[in-house]
Amino acid sequence: MSTLQLSLAIIGGLVLAFIVAYNTWTSRRNAPKRALPPDPEHPAEPTVRLDPGFDAAATPVPAGDYHGLDRGPGPLEHTVDVDDALQMPVPAFSLERRPGLDSLIDVIAPLQPENVVSGDAALAALPPTRRAGSKPFAVEGLNESTQQWETPAPGQRYQSFQAGVQLANRMGALNEIEFSEFVVKAQAFADAINAAPDFPDMLQEVARARELDQFASDHDAQLAFMLRARQAAWSPGYVQQNAARLGFVHGAMPGRLVLPANAQGLPPLLTLGYDTQAALAEDPDQSAIRDITLSLDVAQVHRTEQPFARLREAAAVLCEAMDGVLCDQNGTPLPAMAMDPIATDLELLYDQLDGRDLSAGSVLARRLFS
Repeated sequence: MSTLQLSLAIIGGLVLAFIVAYNTWTSRRNAPKRALPPDPEHPAEPTVRLDPGFDAAATPVPAGDYHGLDRGPGPLEHTVDVDDALQMPVPAFSLERRPGLDSLIDVIAPLQPENVVSGDAALAALPPTRRAGSKPFAVEGLNESTQQWETPAPGQRYQSFQAGVQLANRMGALNEIEFSEFVVKAQAFADAINAAPDFPDMLQEVARARELDQFASDHDAQLAFMLRARQAAWSPGYVQQNAARLGFVHGAMPGRLVLPANAQGLPPLLTLGYDTQAALAEDPDQSAIRDITLSLDVAQVHRTEQPFARLREAAAVLCEAMDGVLCDQNGTPLPAMAMDPIATDLELLYDQLDGRDLSAGSVLARRLFS
């Protein structure tokens, strides 16, 4: 072999080695980031799957509306810093549950039986479905011994009953057809326990439902922000590992993580969502996630939890740790100053809900905004 042939062979080998190395580097650079293996000296605690009681999907922020409120009051001229928001005085909040039926958001029809009715008989007389159209339907009994309104239970005795249907929810206001279905269900229950019902005027209650629905529509707020990868995509495990450091746990559905409330049984404070198909992939480490969504259902979480401040904090930490950028639902990057007017709007919104006895996070608010 001549010197020229030997030189060409060496050069060809070097070029081939360079191409292989470059392709390997490019593949590793573009591969989704994976979760780090657990530290043997500090093993991670097993993640507990949380099945929240409320699972309403967040409504995307409309295009151009970077204030984040899809329905609600306009921004004020001043701004509120996150640290200042955490120091704002808030009204006392009790987790004690109010009665299931409340005249503020329910149509209530008293049912007076001729004799005391056992809980077993009342349960047998209840309709098979607990809805009138799209509105929740419920029956409560006045316990003879405790003198408290409650859902009928076996072994108890009840001296009177009341049937109710919710005036409004996120499906809209109670209409005449739904009111008629409520009357049919309540009348059938009353006939079964030999009780006399007293129904309110339909037109008056439907008008009240429309007014309540209008208030709810004007004061409903669901915030959703996108965290988008700057360069390399993320694997589901990588997202879960970084979110777990902030307290997020698995939700009830694949591709859903939630930040639990401080009290058991309450809806989650925040929700983190990503592509369901990536979560269900046979090899999740090879699934590429380019963006995730952080969302807050304002009416479901009480203001004392400071959920928006925690959302901002979680977004900042995740963006820094995962090399991401905060965007609106259209993928447009949001500057940090764009979040300040939202904090101002939320404080005003909280005050308006408090003034209507529908404080965010309360039982009635969670029912109405569901």
